[in-house]
Amino acid sequence: MKKSLLVICFLLITSVAFAQKKSKKDYLITLKTTYGTMHMVLFDDTPLHKANFIKLVDKKFFDSLLFHRVIEGFMIQGGDPTSKNAKPGDRLGSGGGDLERIPFEFKSNHVHKKGALAAARDGNPEKKSSACQFYIVQGKKMSDEEISMIANRNQMNYTTEQRADYIGIGGAPRLDNNYTVFGEVIDNLDVIDTIAKQPRDEADRPLKDVKMAMTVKKMKKKKITKRYGYKYQ
Repeated sequence: MKKSLLVICFLLITSVAFAQKKSKKDYLITLKTTYGTMHMVLFDDTPLHKANFIKLVDKKFFDSLLFHRVIEGFMIQGGDPTSKNAKPGDRLGSGGGDLERIPFEFKSNHVHKKGALAAARDGNPEKKSSACQFYIVQGKKMSDEEISMIANRNQMNYTTEQRADYIGIGGAPRLDNNYTVFGEVIDNLDVIDTIAKQPRDEADRPLKDVKMAMTVKKMKKKKITKRYGYKYQ
């Protein structure tokens, strides 16, 4: 009995040590666009979205796709597979429906501040995400009173830091608790601004194509922090 207990303890300690060692590295996403390059990290506590996104990046799924919907003061959206080689004037945004949707994974510690990477979705009641379409938040700066009103409506209890982000850099808090935020942009937020202000048609598609390409690389978290100033929780 004691021997079995010792074996179990050894296995638990080994598993924890392995997990700690494994967590020293993370996946860095490089997103190249027509108007500049941004880098992103994906959150560990949204594992289904993280694994799915990394898989698509590895497969070069996003390469040559467009940011097909941009709204200044709100967000930029892409990932529709039908946007590749789309003709001017084509209506985009319905592609990817043949892929299995991802279960809702919204976490209250990841809100829609500027730079947030989140999954688009249709109106399904389970709030399941599109497997491929995503958006990056630009948003607007909010007052503390506005944040409180939205918090009551969306059943959110914002931290002091989250409120400071919405006041200082802006975001789209009305989306909280409705769409899954699974990562964030960690540099060059001005690229979001440039894309968001592009002239667009009545369907919010930019008149000039805004293309993307992505790569993923495993990197030490210390290196990501040193290079991009991103602080892990």
